[in-house]
Amino acid sequence: MALTGVLRPGHVQLRMLDLEEGVRHYRDVLGLQETGRDDQGRVYLKAWDERDHSSVILRQADRAGMDFMGFKVLDEATLDQLEKDVQAWGLQTERLPAGELMETGERVRFIIPSGHAIELFVHKTMVGNPLGEVDPGSWCKEQDTGIAPLRLDHALLYGPNVDQVLDLFTNVLGFHLAEYVNLPDTDIKGALWLACSNKAHDIAFVVHEEPGALHHVSFLLESWDRVLRAADIMAAHKVPVDIGPTRHGITRGGTIYAWDPSGNRFETFQGGNYSYPDWNRIEWSWDGLGAGGGLDVAHRKLHETFLGVVT
Repeated sequence: MALTGVLRPGHVQLRMLDLEEGVRHYRDVLGLQETGRDDQGRVYLKAWDERDHSSVILRQADRAGMDFMGFKVLDEATLDQLEKDVQAWGLQTERLPAGELMETGERVRFIIPSGHAIELFVHKTMVGNPLGEVDPGSWCKEQDTGIAPLRLDHALLYGPNVDQVLDLFTNVLGFHLAEYVNLPDTDIKGALWLACSNKAHDIAFVVHEEPGALHHVSFLLESWDRVLRAADIMAAHKVPVDIGPTRHGITRGGTIYAWDPSGNRFETFQGGNYSYPDWNRIEWSWDGLGAGGGLDVAHRKLHETFLGVVT
């Protein structure tokens, strides 16, 4: 599909209870590359196959969670128009100056009805990947450093007012709804999988009383074998695992969910289906989410920690 408007997830900023312990996890266990540190003490990292300077920013904090998630948009005209559209929808926006995030241009930030800070930006310095852009090879050592995901893939966010979030993302930001879960005994969409591309999803939301909560940040792996390799690496480093290795019915992706040292859940994700704006949306019932294998195909059940633990 032709990508216009919002292109892809660009970055997340995560809070670490012990910054250096968090850096060791994301750099040495997950296998992200450290690309810089700024005068605020934040640490910047990227996956080996990402071209932009950074996709994960870590900062020291007294509680875990996510500060904001940013999306890259096509050009300055798109950024200006989306800012006007978001304001017309009823949200206040803030312009953050170029350079406030290392190697990143001006950003437009707004708080969505679920309580999360979302940003849009155009410019981030492209540093490329180790394979190069002229006659690239097929292997580099970074592919086998730690778990070594290809990219930041998506995030699942918990908060209230997901019906308003659905309207904002589909009618203002240009995403389409790929799959959803109805709450028990209702026709209310309590969980949303939204895409700005033809991926399985680029962001997801679940209704939750607490605003602004993070369920997980997800990183893409190439294959099921790499998910199993990730399980071995997590075991070797005593990373606490929530679910997996298993497969979702929703999105059909292979997965492991685990926790970083601060208690933020992260996912190593493989495969998944794809979506187009003109396709009918896939509907899941509450029974389908559990016994129907929507969450966990192998065990066909809901997991208490998965539903209730957020940061």
